[in-house]
Amino acid sequence: MLHKTRGIVLKTTLYGEGSVIVQVFTEKFGIQSYIINGVKKPKAKIRMNMLQPLHLLDMVVYHKANTSLQRISELRTSPIFRTIPYDIVKSSIILFLNEVLYKSIRQQHTDENLFSFIFNAISWFDECEMADTSFHLAFLLKLSRFLGFAPRTENKKGQNYFDLQEGEFKSMPPVHPHFMNKTEADLFISLFSTPFEKINEIKLNNSTRRIIVDKILIFYTLHTASFGEIRSHQILEDVLS
Repeated sequence: MLHKTRGIVLKTTLYGEGSVIVQVFTEKFGIQSYIINGVKKPKAKIRMNMLQPLHLLDMVVYHKANTSLQRISELRTSPIFRTIPYDIVKSSIILFLNEVLYKSIRQQHTDENLFSFIFNAISWFDECEMADTSFHLAFLLKLSRFLGFAPRTENKKGQNYFDLQEGEFKSMPPVHPHFMNKTEADLFISLFSTPFEKINEIKLNNSTRRIIVDKILIFYTLHTASFGEIRSHQILEDVLS
């Protein structure tokens, strides 16, 4: 049976001489793997440039339950990115977010709220005239809400430490090393709470941004099973510097 669904490209892997396996976070079926033949042919209907990280798709797919590899009948990029492929800052941010998303989204089932958040946020980012260098920080903190470990923002008087393991403010530093002081925590919570349209009002210099991204990655490591090492954030920080 054929189904229409939107999708977000997570990973594309070469398979044999002329085929690929692409993992797509679909709106209708969660994460699915699709085998696509002939993507390198000159007249291929589905081309490699349509399967780049976090490209947004309209798809018509065959779907069989309990099958590890599915097939695609039709695919088109929609919306077509207007700025991301041509802006080194935006494309570097997208590669970083793609790596984190691939390691943190495990949904084999439908999650329309999570899908809509990612799809709409990436669409909005592409439409922005200028890339905000804090977008990836705000995106990951807002994403944590959909993954089930959003930080608790309540900060009572005298609570000057934010425990990344517990996800909340504390009056005393915890016994483990995974915490932030109040200055860092206030930025952390501001990025979580501020709408994308206003994150350019949160001013971060290069050194502060590096600290916050490191804390966010620790936060994800503590709350996501088998998260592992993120390799692309150093490249991103070199670009942003």
